[in-house]
Amino acid sequence: MVSIDHEAWDSADAARLREAQRVELDARYGNDNHEPGEPPSAASVSVFLVARDADGTAIGCGGLRLLDPGSAEIKRMYITPSARGTGVAVAILRALEHQAREAGVRTLLLETGTAQPEAMRFYEREGYHRIENFGPYRGAPLSVCYARDLP
Repeated sequence: MVSIDHEAWDSADAARLREAQRVELDARYGNDNHEPGEPPSAASVSVFLVARDADGTAIGCGGLRLLDPGSAEIKRMYITPSARGTGVAVAILRALEHQAREAGVRTLLLETGTAQPEAMRFYEREGYHRIENFGPYRGAPLSVCYARDLP
């Protein structure tokens, strides 16, 4: 049983999950300079969700950054290695899509990277299609961007 709830950006579990993601990505890319643009923050991420297992352990997260009245960007989508392949990522993604629809968002955008083939396969399987890099990711050789129009 997994629960997904709103959580403050700066809560201990939210910060721990984002730090684990950063450490993993730094290792994959061999540096800590692999994300173009303004880093997400409590001020720019209007929705932040944390998934917890039946014991209450935080096992995944994801957020939404509103871009304009009709679109938002998924930020800091991360699942702990032990929870990967269990459906937690799909559950968080669907919860983010629901939150986006509630906010009037029609299109969700996201950026992942060339060293994250699992993420690319995941988003494609879940109905996202590759697009030209947008915003701060234009011209970024390590960035791969996706979009999905919400029903």
